Amino acid sequence: MSLDPPRLDKTHDHRKSPFALAFPSRFFAAESAGGLILMAFALAALVVANSPWSAAYFSTLQIKVLGLSIEHWVNDGLMAVFFLLVGLEIKREMLAGQLSNWSQRSLPGFAALGGMLLPALIYIVVNWGNAETIDGWAIPAATDIAFALGVLSLLGKRVPISLKIFLSALAILDDLGAVLIIALFYTSGLSISMLLASLGVVVFLMVLNRCGVKRLFPYLAAGGLLWFFMLQSGIHATLTGVILALCIPLGDPNNEHRSPLLYLEEKMHPWVAFAVVPIFGFANAGVSLAGISPNNLIDPVPLGVALGLLVGKQLGVFGLAALAIRFGLAKLPEGCGWLQLYGVALLCGIGFTMSLFIGALAFPNAPHLVDEVKVGVLLGSILSAIFGVVVLLRARRQRASA
Repeated sequence: MSLDPPRLDKTHDHRKSPFALAFPSRFFAAESAGGLILMAFALAALVVANSPWSAAYFSTLQIKVLGLSIEHWVNDGLMAVFFLLVGLEIKREMLAGQLSNWSQRSLPGFAALGGMLLPALIYIVVNWGNAETIDGWAIPAATDIAFALGVLSLLGKRVPISLKIFLSALAILDDLGAVLIIALFYTSGLSISMLLASLGVVVFLMVLNRCGVKRLFPYLAAGGLLWFFMLQSGIHATLTGVILALCIPLGDPNNEHRSPLLYLEEKMHPWVAFAVVPIFGFANAGVSLAGISPNNLIDPVPLGVALGLLVGKQLGVFGLAALAIRFGLAKLPEGCGWLQLYGVALLCGIGFTMSLFIGALAFPNAPHLVDEVKVGVLLGSILSAIFGVVVLLRARRQRASA
């Protein structure tokens, strides 16, 4: 779709602005569009959850459809589609993209590691000795790629393109870490028969790949069957998306029409960015603020999550990245200064989508703790975004005056 303003001929109404006609296509093509729409849906959920329609909002999420609640369909069904896109991005970047060799993956790799370890450690310290809440340690360990890149893109040319590449690579590795955490620590009540059935489907997907099957339908059909078996097995069904993605062949990475992976990623991206993730945000960001006071913000869960995102992310990402650079294991992104790197580290504290998702997994039988997770995620993410933008703008002024 062309992003140029449409030309008006003599048969058109000249009172209609070319800018107005071009705005929708320009907006949806912008890097920040997905993040902005997610912000809007999250804000809408907060407003509805604290309005006269709150009862209808919460009761609708619990309506059963084919044996599962709408909330369950969103968190286990739609998010499997989200994880499929995440898996496709991880595989593409690892094989033929920004993470295809050590020199490209070293800096975002160290940064992602620090950005997962320190937030988790801060949460554990805050919740130490509290058996009810300690399982939420992984909540602040995740970065929301749509939100973070959306905020960074709003700054336009004020930040070098190398920073956007760095943040994208970091977020992809961060997502990979989150997937491993979910698989290893948030799996319970395994069904051996369903697990074996899932394994059988995975073997079938691998055979398709090894036989050079390029058509997507057999993969997607098997993926739907795998999702059902995984749902029944006790392993979280969203991991189906990543497993399926890893089995889809890359083909020719320089030709979308000869690469099943690139073709599927291209087709899925707008649906995930503008439908799946916003719906998830609307279904999960709604929290009633009635009865919540400033004192509640220092409860272990919201405090641990907020400090993990705001303090742990920036110190972990920037600290380990700086050490890697100082010891010659990596180098600063091209055209980037230390203050700009620190600003991006702050943006990594935006943990909305994945943090809310892990929060629901950590406390499946404690709705009050899930609400506290939402408060901590919103507080930590908003503050991280504000401080990150301020630091990046200051860094831009410093470089301009140098």
